[in-house]
Amino acid sequence: MTPVPEAEEARTRIQMIPSVGPAEFLDLPWESPLEEWPSELLVQATRGLGRHVVRFVDRGGALFALKELQAPLAEREYRLLRRLAAEGVPAVEGVGAVRERETADGEPLADIVVTRYLEFSLPLRVMIARRPLPELLDRLLDAFAGLLVRLHLAGFFWGDCSLSNTLFRRDAGALAAALVDAETCEHHARLTDGQRAYDLQIAEENIFGELLDLEAQAGETVTPAPDPADIVADVRARYERLWSDLTAEEVFARHERHRLEERLRRLNELGFDAEEVEIVSDEHGYRLHLEPGVVEPGHHRRLLARLTGLSAQENQARRLLADIASFRRALEERGERFVSEPAAAGRWLAEVFEPTVASIPRELHGKRDAAEVFHELLEHRWHLSERAGHEVDFDEAVRSYVDTVLRDEADERAVVSDEAAG
Repeated sequence: MTPVPEAEEARTRIQMIPSVGPAEFLDLPWESPLEEWPSELLVQATRGLGRHVVRFVDRGGALFALKELQAPLAEREYRLLRRLAAEGVPAVEGVGAVRERETADGEPLADIVVTRYLEFSLPLRVMIARRPLPELLDRLLDAFAGLLVRLHLAGFFWGDCSLSNTLFRRDAGALAAALVDAETCEHHARLTDGQRAYDLQIAEENIFGELLDLEAQAGETVTPAPDPADIVADVRARYERLWSDLTAEEVFARHERHRLEERLRRLNELGFDAEEVEIVSDEHGYRLHLEPGVVEPGHHRRLLARLTGLSAQENQARRLLADIASFRRALEERGERFVSEPAAAGRWLAEVFEPTVASIPRELHGKRDAAEVFHELLEHRWHLSERAGHEVDFDEAVRSYVDTVLRDEADERAVVSDEAAG
């Protein structure tokens, strides 16, 4: 009797960064299409609109998104996301690619790219469900235009830029945007003006279509919806204004050297640094030139991290740095002379920030990240003091903020979907 050969195990190649704990992923059913994974393995989380199958899993207490793509797109997107992270461009973190998948019968399956879930981030449709588009519009467009500028400064052509391919996070009264899908991205040493213009044209077309879809879904509303044509024109205007502020050549006379310092200070106020400047002199004066590749975002974030070790969005960092400066002035007014900025920042962290965050009930920690909680608390205390006609005690402001604001807010660490996973 001829022995029956044993079935071979399905083949899979897994690439993953060590910091995520690759062993946690070995027991997942890679030999099955994502659509057929059992529900007990999945976490129901809200995502933006997309044309690919995406599922969420909890591995080691962290949430990850798995997206099916045909080879070699998963490997390509994984590498591009790693490059985006290396360049400091806001995007979901690519942590792995699963390739050469086969079923138990040897049938080929689509590859999978694995990304870490971006905590406290919201897709467009969740943002609008919680607040009407007209109220969010200014912050949304600023965040999106800022993201596109940051991509282009770093030499990335997006190729599918849209609001649906973007996640938004609260940033001290503003919004910060992060890229989700990088499968159409390209990285170049430097983008041409034509590449930038084409990417911006794609963004306008996609956003116009998205807004028409939102109008159709919303039906008649009390607040008239903005004209999509006006919105896409506004996106271009915001993009071009920020690009010009960061990179435009500036000419000034020999007696106007102070304008160099003013230009660099404006860059810092916009949240950017210039690694290098080029100044050309002639008989008429000076010409200041900034190459896009040397304009680096994150001025306030880097300063805050250097002083305190805290990680925050740019506007959050700006607000926290202002509070550190206020704390330092208060120390000096109390007679503590020559308090250095690093010393004041260390004391502020230990005496103000950490006790404040620790005072927030543990069950509310998923509502906002720590930097946003602190910003909102400062705003709340200011409003309380305005109404009271005197400065409200910090502890009283914390209690009021927790009971009247934070407790009623939705959790944003991970947005659970009401839809079935599938």
